[in-house]
Amino acid sequence: MSLLARIRRRSARVAVIGLGYVGLPLARVFVDAGFRVIGLDTDPAKIQSLSRGRCYLRHLGRDFVRQMNATGRFAATGDPRALRAADAVLICVPTPLGPHMEPDLSYVEQTADDVGANLKRGALVVLESTSYPGTTRGVVLPRLEGGRKGRACGSPRGFYLASSPEREDPGRRDFTTRTIPKLVGGVDRASGEVAAALYAAAFQTVVPVESAEVAEAAKILENTYRAVNIALVNEMKVLLTAMGIDVWSVVAAASTKPFGFAPFYPGPGLGGHCIPIDPYYLTWKAREVGLPTRFVELAGEINHAMPDYVVTRLVEALNDRGGAGGRGRAVRGSRVLVLGLAYKPDIDDVRESPSFEIIQRLRDLGARVDYNDPLVPRTHRMRRHDLKMSSVALTAASLRRYDAVVVSTAHSAYDWAFIARHARLVVDTRNALRGVRSRRNIVMA
Repeated sequence: MSLLARIRRRSARVAVIGLGYVGLPLARVFVDAGFRVIGLDTDPAKIQSLSRGRCYLRHLGRDFVRQMNATGRFAATGDPRALRAADAVLICVPTPLGPHMEPDLSYVEQTADDVGANLKRGALVVLESTSYPGTTRGVVLPRLEGGRKGRACGSPRGFYLASSPEREDPGRRDFTTRTIPKLVGGVDRASGEVAAALYAAAFQTVVPVESAEVAEAAKILENTYRAVNIALVNEMKVLLTAMGIDVWSVVAAASTKPFGFAPFYPGPGLGGHCIPIDPYYLTWKAREVGLPTRFVELAGEINHAMPDYVVTRLVEALNDRGGAGGRGRAVRGSRVLVLGLAYKPDIDDVRESPSFEIIQRLRDLGARVDYNDPLVPRTHRMRRHDLKMSSVALTAASLRRYDAVVVSTAHSAYDWAFIARHARLVVDTRNALRGVRSRRNIVMA
């Protein structure tokens, strides 16, 4: 029976490599569509949690994994040899940046080697990890071919290969993994058709595109578009604040135009795995073809400067209003509480969160810094930070002990009126205290 026929009958077995913010929801979509799914991850703790029906991604809900396991169609493993039973292999591994802001494709490369060593004849491989255009064809393809005779791409005697970049937005409620339109582009026509058929069996909308490169470039464009527009409004924030104008009121006013304007909002910096990282994959690839990406690089500079801007506003506010009785105090030796460690509200995802940069900069200036986040009880070692901190209690008494409170993430669990009432000084980076902003102890950043 052909792969297309097995896909249509839901008898094809799907393997998902990388069971994080992208891979775990993706596995659930295929399980719910009636496919048997192999989940593969190198983290033994994740495999153990999944086998016990526990979900380690809070925003997915406590019963997410238990319900998936109850179908009998999902099994998690750390053994790449399990890929030998898979008819389709979906790669969802990290694509971080290196120390010099260059693409780090080591996870993709190692995974492609593992897949190539265990690939079933006639199977489909899809790269979901975000990367620069040409990664699927230039990095994954040669590793799957592996110099083996007869293993040609686009043939049932060899394998099929495509790109379908993830479009996850953790915590979002108006779209789900299944309802977000799925871009699919093959390295050849046959691969594109097989990949589109697989996703059409599980997703609400599939958008076939001409090639893997088009799919990869579309994802990079989506995130670069957001990065550039956020940089614009962040620069406007700095300018308008210096002019005594509230940027949030300006964005709200501009948003009344029914065409030609889409609102973006300022903040303390960029977080998540996409916007702070993906544009640099594009700038790196641009250098390879000898072309500048001035717009993109400038946006990166502006966005990366935002944590410093927040700290500067805090230092100025402490000098003007901090200390007992509002007599002012230096940042060195001051006690500062950062509210929110996650990069966006109501999730526990801390990847690339600007809160880490703010805390580190304040520590470097001699401040004594704590944080509170109801969804992130403690920090863990990350690519650039290892703060070794735990969330502190948020009470009226504890708020009064701090010289300043920095609002970095606007979780809905926070009572902003309570915080404004008991904190000596609040530096708000998210417009979270808009309803109580008339209080003199609130400074916007």
